[in-house]
Amino acid sequence: MTRIPARFAALKQEGRGALIPFIEAWDPDQRTSMQLLRGMPEAGADLIEIGIPFTDPMADGPIIQVAGKRALGAGVKVARVLDMVHDFRRDDDATPIVLMGYLNPVLSYGAERFCADAIRAGVDGLIMVDLPTEEADMLAPHAAAHGIDIIRLVAPTTDDKRLPLVLNGSSGFVYYVSITGITGTRSTTAEHLAAAIPRIRRATDLPIAVGFGVRSPAQAAEAVRVADAAVVGSALCSTIAAHLGEAGLVDQVLEQVRALAAGVRGARAAA
Repeated sequence: MTRIPARFAALKQEGRGALIPFIEAWDPDQRTSMQLLRGMPEAGADLIEIGIPFTDPMADGPIIQVAGKRALGAGVKVARVLDMVHDFRRDDDATPIVLMGYLNPVLSYGAERFCADAIRAGVDGLIMVDLPTEEADMLAPHAAAHGIDIIRLVAPTTDDKRLPLVLNGSSGFVYYVSITGITGTRSTTAEHLAAAIPRIRRATDLPIAVGFGVRSPAQAAEAVRVADAAVVGSALCSTIAAHLGEAGLVDQVLEQVRALAAGVRGARAAA
């Protein structure tokens, strides 16, 4: 069992949801990215999602696309993303780490080799944006063999007939893409989540994380009132972009994580 179920079980005992911040590996460079990763648990991250930069990120909006471009310009490779997780694990063996990316770099690396190296590095889960259920055998058997969770994406357009098929073989948690379209372009609403999350709960016992439309502490709080976790990515990448070259970049981003964590941790008490 990965660290993911244990973390969600502990949070359930505490009666609160999870904050899952996202950073693009090596954005804007290796050193800064590593400082951000190491600082996130203390700032309130319950799980951490790390993006594997790719040249054709079809689900990413312009903010994360530019973050990926900065990372690729800094020299990131798949192996260096895994090295980043390995370095993080020297000081933190508790915080779950999920890699989010696209299938092409993983297949180029070799799916079986990737999963073997990922578990050795300390990766807990994988989100492959462009891996449909019908083609899951390209990666899922290797992930299962090495004990890595495959986290499925559910969209607003996923109807009740397709939902069980999408969730088949899913583990760790379910990632609900709360808007149609690309990341960072619109925000979700409490009304939408109140209708969408119960429908997914009827199809799975896994925790549900809400992403793609969560940017502020208030929106993160709304998400965990009905779901189990809030994923925030574009807002953090925007802060990185706004403070490039500044000595206080890391502090600015980690302070933003603290504000998001405060929103998440106070959400259910306020409700």
